[in-house]
Amino acid sequence: MKQTIGLDFGTSNTVAMAATGASSATAVDFCRGEDTVASLPSVLSFLDKGAAKAPHPEVGPWAIRQFLESFGDVRFIQSLKTFAASSAFKGTGIFGVPFDFESLMATFLASAIERANPQIDPAKTRLVVGRPVEFAGHNPDETLAMARYRSAFRKLGYEDILFVMEPVGAAFSYAQSLKQDTTILVADLGGGTTDYSLMRFETAAGHMQAHPLGRGGIGIAGDTFDYRIIDQVVLPKLGKGSQYKSMGKTLDIPPNLFSNFARWHMLSIFKTSDDFKEMKKLLRWCLEPEKIELFIELVEEDQGYPLYKSVSETKANLSSEDAAELVFTPLGADFRATVARKDFEDWIASDLAKMNRALDDTLERANLAEAKIDRVFMTGGTSFVPAVRKMFADRFGQDRISGGNELTSVANGLALIGAREDAADWAVAA
Repeated sequence: MKQTIGLDFGTSNTVAMAATGASSATAVDFCRGEDTVASLPSVLSFLDKGAAKAPHPEVGPWAIRQFLESFGDVRFIQSLKTFAASSAFKGTGIFGVPFDFESLMATFLASAIERANPQIDPAKTRLVVGRPVEFAGHNPDETLAMARYRSAFRKLGYEDILFVMEPVGAAFSYAQSLKQDTTILVADLGGGTTDYSLMRFETAAGHMQAHPLGRGGIGIAGDTFDYRIIDQVVLPKLGKGSQYKSMGKTLDIPPNLFSNFARWHMLSIFKTSDDFKEMKKLLRWCLEPEKIELFIELVEEDQGYPLYKSVSETKANLSSEDAAELVFTPLGADFRATVARKDFEDWIASDLAKMNRALDDTLERANLAEAKIDRVFMTGGTSFVPAVRKMFADRFGQDRISGGNELTSVANGLALIGAREDAADWAVAA
């Protein structure tokens, strides 16, 4: 008898749940030795073992540990999902070995599944995988992304596999608590994308039925908010806004030379990028060379992940405090910057407006008035940001807002869908 696994492959974290019946599921843990996690950081590292051996991959907390503690050369990759729909990303070389997106994704998933408890056998598993409504990135190619997803899972030997919209999974999870017929808006606010799903749940003869009403989204979420903090607080210390001399003229250093450093998914390839090469060429003519030297040093010493952790902690603290301190010693032993929540909310205001307009479009395409929505279920890590919660409360009223199990609801719902007789009806083609 096949087991059913719901897999939420996220930009920041990956979560899996195993269905134990039509209305319940349990967490799949990821283990190595005595270490066990239920939410696996979606990071991948490769340790260089020399030309005679293929680079050794690690995932999750073990990848982070390998990256931070190894004395050898380590290649660290995060936010891999953000590349899925990018036609510009053809692949990358890792210690002389070429990897396309499918190979990187398959490597991450294979290493994750190897550590899964209970064990997952492709031949005995129905796998229900979440996908975003809108993929992240500039001009995302949905067809390309889904082809890459399918190719990655084929490499792992999965035949019984369904792809379901991530917010639909969250809706199914939340619907288990409903006592009456309800129209739900699910807002799945993750790291790379904000996804919306409109669904009607009804009970007839003791059997719950779900009817999809509409969906939409946008490639803006928590990673974009992180970018705003780096852009405002960190990059000015690294030379953004400074100038250089050229042919007797004083010119501004192009801001695009800094932007990829502030975007987490670009960190793994930034060191070999044309932008970084251009930055090193400009150094000799810069008016504030010490800032650019520090920028180059941070990139060459792979300080992107420690910066990511510091910024993420600052953002998390702003969810409960009016101000939070950003500490990042590579910028200097005494570097401390106070980030006020009001300033942070000003920085992300344009992003919130775009998220709101994407919701307008979703409701309009579904021909559904706001008054017809009974409950708004918010899930995903970015749902904790107060300005995000306020945006929904202002629009729908606090009494209609619900949350809970923000990091597991998608995987839980995917597993429940997979256990249904009509599971295929909820899958997306492509």
